[in-house]
Amino acid sequence: MTIQRMDNVLIVVDDLDAVVSFFVELGMEPEGRAPIEGPWVESVIGITGVRQEVAMLRTPDGHGRIELAMFHTPKAIRPEPRDAPANTLGIRRVMFAVDDIEDVVARLRAHGAELVGELARYEDSYRLCYVRGPEGIVVGLAEQLGRRPPKAARVIP
Repeated sequence: MTIQRMDNVLIVVDDLDAVVSFFVELGMEPEGRAPIEGPWVESVIGITGVRQEVAMLRTPDGHGRIELAMFHTPKAIRPEPRDAPANTLGIRRVMFAVDDIEDVVARLRAHGAELVGELARYEDSYRLCYVRGPEGIVVGLAEQLGRRPPKAARVIP
């Protein structure tokens, strides 16, 4: 075996407090927050003079994590365009399974989130949507309908 599991996804942000609040409202649980700097991190990420603050959040089941990093030095670089469309190269979103998609969207709207498109139904399997939150972060939300598992040959966007 080459990997054991996916450990976490890193998202670089400017407003760490706002993004932590957004993900906590989504249902993630804070795991820790700390300043990170020094030669060891510089050697790992390939940037000298790094000083950042990192917050780690985990999914309620304990299997998934999101690492949020706010760079004090050097300052983070903003990609263009700011609100990149879904066909832009690179990681576009992180998808979460939720119990009540309408409730989650309403709670995230209180943190400034907006629907990217619309809430849609995929056959009789899922209700899905993309939500753009603070810092332009896009999360996908998927509410499974009924008890029938999705067909293995289908890929959910």
